Amino acid sequence: MVPTWRLRAAFARRLSEMYGTEVPAYTTLLAVTGQINDEVARRDEDAGRLGGIDRVTAERHGAIRVGTPYELRQVAQIFAAFGMHPVGFYDLRDGGAGAVPVVSTAFRPTDPKELERNPFRVFTSLLTPTDRRFFDAELSARLTTFLARRTLFPPELLTLAERAETGRGLPAESAARFVQLAVAAFALSPEPVDRGWYTELERISAVAADIGGVAATHINHLTPRVLDIDALYRRMGEHGITMIDRIQGPPRWDGPDVLLRQTSFRALAEPRAFREPDGSVTEGTLRVRFGEVEARGIALTRAGRARYDALTAETDQRSDDGDGASRQRTARALWEAGFPRTERQLAAEQLAFFTYRPAPGHPRDGRRPPAGLTELVDQGWLTADPVVYEDFLPRSAAGIFRSNLTGDGVHDTDRTGTPFDAQRLAEAIGRPVLDPFVLYAAQQDSSLRRALHTIGAHEALASLDSGG
Repeated sequence: MVPTWRLRAAFARRLSEMYGTEVPAYTTLLAVTGQINDEVARRDEDAGRLGGIDRVTAERHGAIRVGTPYELRQVAQIFAAFGMHPVGFYDLRDGGAGAVPVVSTAFRPTDPKELERNPFRVFTSLLTPTDRRFFDAELSARLTTFLARRTLFPPELLTLAERAETGRGLPAESAARFVQLAVAAFALSPEPVDRGWYTELERISAVAADIGGVAATHINHLTPRVLDIDALYRRMGEHGITMIDRIQGPPRWDGPDVLLRQTSFRALAEPRAFREPDGSVTEGTLRVRFGEVEARGIALTRAGRARYDALTAETDQRSDDGDGASRQRTARALWEAGFPRTERQLAAEQLAFFTYRPAPGHPRDGRRPPAGLTELVDQGWLTADPVVYEDFLPRSAAGIFRSNLTGDGVHDTDRTGTPFDAQRLAEAIGRPVLDPFVLYAAQQDSSLRRALHTIGAHEALASLDSGG
């Protein structure tokens, strides 16, 4: 049997190979990322603090887009076979200029051991054709009809996916076939694009056209993880590849890396066949796919995320749409004044998630461990290791989407949008959408309980049980 995690690793690797063939600049991105990761690992002994170099080297996230709940349920079945579950709800429809008519989740492993083996994630967006801010009733009806006619995934792929989920793996021959079919399902289709239909949707949103203007889905981008994203941003330019205007997410500063920083090279013009109104087929290009790269930091608690959101809002107010360098200076100054500068402070103020373990050589001289978590760490009883942020930031995702679009599209902000939340998305998927904060808290709590039990910190355990 080929177990689930090996299926996932093979899927991620084969998708990466395929995407490199389709988008050669992605291969350059991988090469530069690998060079920088090696350099950082050699010079920085703490480079593996948020994941060892083997994990970081293999790490990818992808992005796909689907049009209907039916398609989303099928995607969920395929990803479940790879041990990937829907985590988090992201609404990209409310971003002002450049808002995108999709809601999203991320399919990823949830068990820490599975994440360490291969943390492949796929950010998956669902089109919202009934949202009247973007689509009037007539266009919505035609779009819904178009989407209902297409078939994205062959029955054999879905059957194998069900078997793989139930059996937590597949026999070798079936595993090879399953991965082959899954990769092929996300390849760029050679079928001609109806130019008139695509253009009509593109006026509303380039993302809507990329979902509902074609007969198949495809990988929209693949994202390696880099240990120094600022160095990568500069070096890609030296290779002659145009990057978007800035790095999305927290600023570069001297304190702990938290959450997620992302950037990408600009979407490239890719050759595509078009079917013209007279039925003829011509050659043209579409500019929708790009190569993204990310630097991951520490997962923040709800309180830490609120602090991050407040600092981001204040940066917006003070930046006044200035250039990227000016915004970075503003953000850095605000962070230095308003965000903890050390992991110890993050842990003490319960702004970030950590796992805990008995410290090597922790006191064994008969002393009773202190009752407070901060004291247990400061006095050498426990070691706190930061939890990697495994998820996404809707603002950053929308920012990268927007930076790679040819225009902002149109939507009527005076209209009311279609209500959508995590529960409604879960109903569309047919599976629960997991709360990332709950997952991180459970990981922290279980490690802390084990560590406290090991060192005999009974007062601290009692306090934890009582909610203290």
